[in-house]
Amino acid sequence: MTPYVAVVGPGEATAQQLAQARAVGAGLANRGAVVITGGLGGVMEAACRGAAEAGGVTVGILPGGDRAAANPWVAIAIATGLGELRNGLIVRAADSLIAIGGAYGTLSEVALALKTGVPVVGLGTWELEGITPVAAAEEAVARACQVPRLD
Repeated sequence: MTPYVAVVGPGEATAQQLAQARAVGAGLANRGAVVITGGLGGVMEAACRGAAEAGGVTVGILPGGDRAAANPWVAIAIATGLGELRNGLIVRAADSLIAIGGAYGTLSEVALALKTGVPVVGLGTWELEGITPVAAAEEAVARACQVPRLD
């Protein structure tokens, strides 16, 4: 079965986080995974760009009601009109989650994933029980594609 992997992180990301997210997106696409993000900028856009450039499928679950708000690398845009509540949809749609960096939105996605049994791999993100920390994009991809969802 095709893995669905959510890639989450700040909309205003550092250059290092953007490079990591782009590499994660490409790595996931190369493994045949569907990349799910919040569909906007920063880590979300970089992950979608990496996946799209590698020929992968990208899904953006947007906070607003306009599909046109998605970054240009999103192939399937889902406008929810739910604001930050869409974070739950991102998590529930995924088999695993890769958190890169982190702002409060990322923390909410990580918390929801841990609460619902979605495995979380962390690349320079929050240090919490239940997150599998990794040092590089390749390791994040490998871990996210190997861990089974717990529910």
